[in-house]
Amino acid sequence: MSTILLVEDNELNRDMLSRRLERMGYQVALAIDGRDGVDKTLSSRPDLVLMDINMPVLDGWEALRILKNNPDTQHIPVIALTAHAMTTDRDKAGEIGFNDYATKPVDFPALVHMIEDWLYRATLHSS
Repeated sequence: MSTILLVEDNELNRDMLSRRLERMGYQVALAIDGRDGVDKTLSSRPDLVLMDINMPVLDGWEALRILKNNPDTQHIPVIALTAHAMTTDRDKAGEIGFNDYATKPVDFPALVHMIEDWLYRATLHSS
């Protein structure tokens, strides 16, 4: 069973996404801001991180920089979750190092497909 860390400051989004992911068979850990997300990624090493961009304490951009600059976590796929649907935001996310990008409101079937694709790629690189 794969573990996904959901880093999301909005309680309703966090609750809805976590319940839907758990119904799909994933183990879901939660973080309420970027600092919490970095700390939980470092301590628990999830298989994949879903990271909101606009959060208090530490935003998703800075949290990602920390994770991608750490040799212990740089291999973990991180998917940006954001309400910003501009092409420039998607480009920035790719340049900074997000593995993929999903806009809110989340297209859940597409998100699950994206998650499964990145988890599969991660298993190929670890074997």
